[in-house]
Amino acid sequence: MKIALVGYGKMGHMLESTALSFGNEVVTTIDVIAPDAKVKVASGDYEAVAKAVIESGAEGVIEFTHPSSVMGNIKALLPSKIPLVVGTTGWNDKHEEVAALAAQCGGTVMTSANFSIGVNLFYKIVEEASKLINAFDEYDAAVWEMHHNQKADSPSGTALDVARHVLAGFTKKNEIVTDAFHSKPLPNQLHVSSTRCGSVPGTHTVYFDSPADTIELTHTARSRQGFASGAVHALENLKRFLDEGKLSSGKLYGMKDVFPEF
Repeated sequence: MKIALVGYGKMGHMLESTALSFGNEVVTTIDVIAPDAKVKVASGDYEAVAKAVIESGAEGVIEFTHPSSVMGNIKALLPSKIPLVVGTTGWNDKHEEVAALAAQCGGTVMTSANFSIGVNLFYKIVEEASKLINAFDEYDAAVWEMHHNQKADSPSGTALDVARHVLAGFTKKNEIVTDAFHSKPLPNQLHVSSTRCGSVPGTHTVYFDSPADTIELTHTARSRQGFASGAVHALENLKRFLDEGKLSSGKLYGMKDVFPEF
């Protein structure tokens, strides 16, 4: 398929090489800064982004930019009705707004906090482990994540998703806390802590701790390749499912919609 890439930093370059290796064609790359992007746009000129995508003849779009620009890109791109996959994180609180816009204009968007196949398998493992450990009152739980020092949001969207999967099985917890504690946490609070350092692609750990022992479940990304592969496959599946009528336009979708295995 013909793919347009909005955002052409390190992730955009990896998306391009991955898309090409899967037999797709990258018809345009769009960025504010990248000197080798096919189309350079001014910061905040979201209509220029949409215009470049439409004129490229793209059949699908992958957006990996920055939390400060993601909503502008989504609002400009959705009316084109070209299937859109968004990999930028930091806009969870806008999902309802985007779903409403998609329904209004007939555009289709798919997003995930993490496109890695391994991470999505990790979600399922965490939830099942949480159900097992939930039967034993002596265990507490917490989530920790670490990313590179260029990551703009904290905690990561993946960490929050991991926490939600813990809550789904560990019923003694029902509140996620991401701030520092200045008094002891309440028993129902699940602490999600973050570290930013160096070039770490992403590490997420769930701790189940008792007076006798600690159980740790960890997913460690070796590179961004897993994210790139998952995002390209997500766009391929989104386009195919729309063409086959398995999904309908005008909606916001997630990983389970384009990867039924999850």
